[in-house]
Amino acid sequence: MTEGAMLAPHATPTLPPDRVTAVLRILVLSTFVVLLNETIMVNAIPRLMREFEVTAAAAGWLSTAFMLTMAVVIPVTGWFLQRVTTRTAFGLAMALFLAGTALAAAAPTFPVLLIARVIQASGTAVMMPLLMTTLMTLVPPHDRGRVMGNITLVISVAPALGPAASGVLLQLGTWRLLFLAVLPIAGAMAFVGRRQLVNIGEPQAGPIDWLSVPLAAAGFGALVYGLSGLGAGDEATAVVPPEATTLVGAVLVGLFTWRQLALQRSSAPLLDLRALTFRHFSVALGLMCLSFMALMGAFILLPIYLQEVCGLTSLQTGLLLIPGGLTMGLLGPQVGKLYDRLGAPRLVVPGAALTALCLTLFAFTGQQTSPWLVLALHVALSAGMAFVFTPVFTSGLSVLPPHLYPHGSAILGSLQQVAAAAGTALVISVMSGRAATAAAEGADPTDALATGIRWGFGIGAMLGGLAVLVALLVRTPPVPQQPAAPEAQDEDGTTATKTAAEPA
Repeated sequence: MTEGAMLAPHATPTLPPDRVTAVLRILVLSTFVVLLNETIMVNAIPRLMREFEVTAAAAGWLSTAFMLTMAVVIPVTGWFLQRVTTRTAFGLAMALFLAGTALAAAAPTFPVLLIARVIQASGTAVMMPLLMTTLMTLVPPHDRGRVMGNITLVISVAPALGPAASGVLLQLGTWRLLFLAVLPIAGAMAFVGRRQLVNIGEPQAGPIDWLSVPLAAAGFGALVYGLSGLGAGDEATAVVPPEATTLVGAVLVGLFTWRQLALQRSSAPLLDLRALTFRHFSVALGLMCLSFMALMGAFILLPIYLQEVCGLTSLQTGLLLIPGGLTMGLLGPQVGKLYDRLGAPRLVVPGAALTALCLTLFAFTGQQTSPWLVLALHVALSAGMAFVFTPVFTSGLSVLPPHLYPHGSAILGSLQQVAAAAGTALVISVMSGRAATAAAEGADPTDALATGIRWGFGIGAMLGGLAVLVALLVRTPPVPQQPAAPEAQDEDGTTATKTAAEPA
């Protein structure tokens, strides 16, 4: 079906302004808590290796399993969010996160801790699409840039604060504090959210295609796992070579795609790929994937460079990287306001160009490079990304009709995980290969590693250059007229007061 035929008016449920503000604030703060947890384990790996007597590869699974679970669960959220109420989805997400956090805090063995991380990630995977879908449903198109900017602040700052927060907590006591500190905050958000959230729209009952579920889980899971294995250099020790796992994952994702296209002709698919028929959404998706690959590659290389080449501690590294995360987050609201005034192209193209330039300059760093210069480049890189992500998310999702918001959010979330794994695998593989070559040619270990890191940043710069080309295709979708909208319902099923909805 063509884009023009699919386009439907954006319906905004009628809620009092204070209720709109409360709903979005609850979801944003809850998302901040669950995203903070995603990177909070970074500095705890050495201590966990000693306490549980596990290898570095095994301890690394605490992060890999989190990412794998996100990749498996997110594709299903497009179907799930259309068939349950807002409060039910929020309650499930927070319940899973709280259960995983409590289990992790009390974990007596490493396998239990690993299972706890999987449970936590399941809740996080539901929360992110829920936030994006609710925002697109509640906020009028002409104000989405500003509100999306506020959400970018949360999404950017939370992962950046994770390593620093973990460094401080580990100085105060045991690694269990990482979970005990989060538990009461998450519990308070769950309690307040269940009391104040209202249901947006009506759930749509419908069957689920049970063949699509294992195809999505196995396909996206194997693809992310295989790419992560390539990036970690596990070819020699893995039972199944990462190349084979990646190939199997790609084939299964292809079968999943074929199955969804077939279901679109006869019934409701698990993940509605008709969102990809909207050119603005597809272009935004491509730019997001390229930018995320470049960004994740840089984020993986920077700690290695700062600690192994520059000799900084893990806490110093975390503190040095915080200003970049804060820059991206604090710029988000301002970029959102500019988007509402100027549109996407005037922001995305300069942002992508600045990102590519910073990655190119990182490719010239070495042992003698001042950490202050690294800090300045990281802040500039983060600023460039802020001018890319907020307009891309806003313009990409805004072009979709309301019934495709959950599916568009799920597609974005799923491909983010794949792009993160692919970017990490690519830059780490290049870094390892070039470092090994330099060592074989007589370079000392530090110089060899610095050479490999420079090549890794060079790959990131190439990805950034491709992102600039795609950014030239980005357009701002027209703002549709606001028709009469379905009413939101409170917990007791009563209709909320009818008045014009305003964004938070």
